[in-house]
Amino acid sequence: MTRVFQAVVIGVSTGGVHALQKLLGQLPADFALPVLIVQHMRPDAGSGLAKLLDKCCALRVKEADELDEILPGTVYLAPPNYHLLVEREGFLSLSADPYVSFARPSADVLFESAAAVFGPNLIGVVLTGANFDGSLGLKTIKQNGGVAIVQDPADAEARQMPQAAIAATGVDYVVALDGMAALLQKLAPRRTTMPHDMRGRDA
Repeated sequence: MTRVFQAVVIGVSTGGVHALQKLLGQLPADFALPVLIVQHMRPDAGSGLAKLLDKCCALRVKEADELDEILPGTVYLAPPNYHLLVEREGFLSLSADPYVSFARPSADVLFESAAAVFGPNLIGVVLTGANFDGSLGLKTIKQNGGVAIVQDPADAEARQMPQAAIAATGVDYVVALDGMAALLQKLAPRRTTMPHDMRGRDA
């Protein structure tokens, strides 16, 4: 039986603004899946990145709020200085818990919470970055049956995050940024078949 994915989670750090502009800018307006993103940023960074990405993308891009409902075809960006988590009821939550992997927001926190909800119906992506955040979370996604995608380290502005993710688990795809959007479109369901129930496998 063909697997129907329900969400994409992305972790990115150094070089992330350019990478996200390129990746999200290549996704069509009818891309079916919600996209949840952790971009490392200063605690006082403000909401400028979400506004910038929203202008260059066909999809709606917004900074995540507490209790946002996870909707198809919407991009949610973790706000500065808050962890972003997926709740089993299909909503987002924010946390000011301590730094994880030297980061808040942390990709590991997002990935692990999303893996617990979406299980094998989750796509995890690690892009350019200068630390190891996301590697343990991507391993958790794989352990729960999801798909792991990593930007080719040779193609990344900062190789450390992709290299750490590849070392941590058996990834399914290692691709250059130029090919990332096409791969996600290949994996994603058509908008008309997007499941309305976002509560995950065990809800």
